[in-house]
Amino acid sequence: MTIKLICAFVLAFLFASAFGKFYVPWLRRQKAGQQIKSEVEWHKAKAGTPTMGGVIFILAVILVCLTVGFDGMLHGRFEHIFVLLFACVFGLIGFLDDWEKLKKKENMGLSSRSKFLLQLAAALVFILLMRQIGFVRPHLYVPFVHKTVYMPEWLYMVFAVFVIVGTVNAVNITDGIDGLASGTSLPVFLFFVAVTLAWGRRYQELGIFASGMVGGLCGFIIYNFNPAKCFMGDTGSLFLGGAIAALAFAYDMPLILITLGFVFIVETLSDIIQVTYFKITKRLTGEGRRIFKMAPFHHHLEKGGWTGKKWKEKEIFFLFTGISLIMAIISFIGVYQRFPQ
Repeated sequence: MTIKLICAFVLAFLFASAFGKFYVPWLRRQKAGQQIKSEVEWHKAKAGTPTMGGVIFILAVILVCLTVGFDGMLHGRFEHIFVLLFACVFGLIGFLDDWEKLKKKENMGLSSRSKFLLQLAAALVFILLMRQIGFVRPHLYVPFVHKTVYMPEWLYMVFAVFVIVGTVNAVNITDGIDGLASGTSLPVFLFFVAVTLAWGRRYQELGIFASGMVGGLCGFIIYNFNPAKCFMGDTGSLFLGGAIAALAFAYDMPLILITLGFVFIVETLSDIIQVTYFKITKRLTGEGRRIFKMAPFHHHLEKGGWTGKKWKEKEIFFLFTGISLIMAIISFIGVYQRFPQ
């Protein structure tokens, strides 16, 4: 099993790093440049940087699932394919959004309503499918205390759809500076690889997918690290969010996302708090006020935060990735004894 996980990583990394050498220049020739939001004026120099770079790691993990994971399919193990297809559906939604942005030559793609309805439908279909094949059950495993809470099936479905859509959009929000979504997602997929090694062969195919994601992201960061040669776009960020959510449910431990996705939760909450506080203060005083200089939180740090220090993109990358790694280690401590070998 360990050999297969290593092969998945190596194959994905080699493919992503090699494919990017041809794909990024091709995107540039196609003038697939990202438009920058007017309120992020200090990012204006990035205007025109190719987007939809997430295709690099998407193709890498597809290759891994169809090669390293082929033996599992011969033995009737399709979990990694289900996760892959689910993530690809979200990637397709992101692609449509990116395509609309490129056509309109602006930073607004699909409407929020359209994206939400598409994500809602994809999440519901995935959970129903995983429930049908018996890979998820209407209960919640509680990490750290190793307890199981049983739920009515309808309530579990509502919870699952909420978590999936929330996770996907949280990762999407985090994708705001060079390499941030890639860097913070790496420890998350490493966590699933470690869990596979701890829990045994039953989870081998899911581990192959997770290891392929680690390799693909490592290869992609070569082109996405500051200064980025390409952005992952919504194509990549929605795929990442879908993959993370799908793995959490496929391993039957969605509650682990509370610690494992800590960075994504902070980013999302900063956005929610900012908008809510602004609306409340505007209604009460006639003048909207802000808690953060700008949301989500990485932009708050870029603009000087509460201390006046203006964080550079590389500093934020290493800070957030480091925090994500620490939370991944804590998460692993909370679950590794669930199925001791």
